[in-house]
Amino acid sequence: MSFTRLFSCLYVFLYIYLWLFAEKYVYLQVMRGRKFLQEKKKTSSSKKKERKRDMAKKRPQVALVYDFDGTLSPGNMQEFGFIQATGKTKEEFWDKNRKLAVGKDANGILTYMYMMLDEAKKNHISLTRESFQSFGRNVELFRGVKQWFSFINEYGASIGLEIKHYINSSGLKEMIEGTPIAQEFENIYACSFLYNEDGIAYWPAVAVDYTTKTQFLFKINKGIRQVSDNSRVNQYIPDNKRPIPFPRMIYFGDGETDVPCMKMVKEHGGHSIAVYDTPQKEAMACQLVREGRANFMCTANYSKGSVMNIIVKRILDKIKADFEFDRLIEVNQKKAWK
Repeated sequence: MSFTRLFSCLYVFLYIYLWLFAEKYVYLQVMRGRKFLQEKKKTSSSKKKERKRDMAKKRPQVALVYDFDGTLSPGNMQEFGFIQATGKTKEEFWDKNRKLAVGKDANGILTYMYMMLDEAKKNHISLTRESFQSFGRNVELFRGVKQWFSFINEYGASIGLEIKHYINSSGLKEMIEGTPIAQEFENIYACSFLYNEDGIAYWPAVAVDYTTKTQFLFKINKGIRQVSDNSRVNQYIPDNKRPIPFPRMIYFGDGETDVPCMKMVKEHGGHSIAVYDTPQKEAMACQLVREGRANFMCTANYSKGSVMNIIVKRILDKIKADFEFDRLIEVNQKKAWK
């Protein structure tokens, strides 16, 4: 084979090798480019999700705190089955409780809990957690209450607020747990019983009067769920580090045990609403507004378009505006001190 022919063969071989190498290089670059675009797309999608999560986290939380008896429900919850099961009228039951409390100089909440246990024992009523919940299923609710939570939550979300609902009641937690609205609440702060090995109630575990109700407001303010946690409720936490500051609370109440809570929420920048369904309670609500203990008064109608609905929406608008205004001041202050 001549030198010229050998050189030509080598040239052809080298040309084919370089062509294959270049083709492979281009292929690898294309694949890398595709992988880069895919990763970029994933990263972009992940960042969008993170931004959405961050925005959700930044949504200010608002607490709507409700008394139960007379606020969400007409009358006392014991009047929807339990008292009838003892053979007494509601007038007889509460009159006996009042006389017992006055005669023994006792707490009226503890005496009604004692009377429930005593009357149940006399009438062979098994007071288990399940039986309390069964009585709770018969509790009547004011107009619009069942639908109230969903449309207030929707409205709050539409203006960038996260709405949380709480019960703060001198009624029974176990009965409230049996009502159709129990799942709507972030937490239920209310009276409850201790139960023996057979699951029968035998002693009060928690008794909630007006003083205890104010303590529960601080638990909501600081994000404490457990009733038994008394250490953190007294622990110092700066106002701007608390999950739900008082200016972002709305308190709903109707009776004497609600007055300290109404006053405290109002004085700390929140809003209180005195709820009524009778002329006597309307007179009391008027007095609470006149005395500066409550911001608003309205009938116990929670339907869409009701006065209650309008008032709460306007309060939520104000809470959102105040939050944005405070953020604006904060940004401006940071800029000024750079």
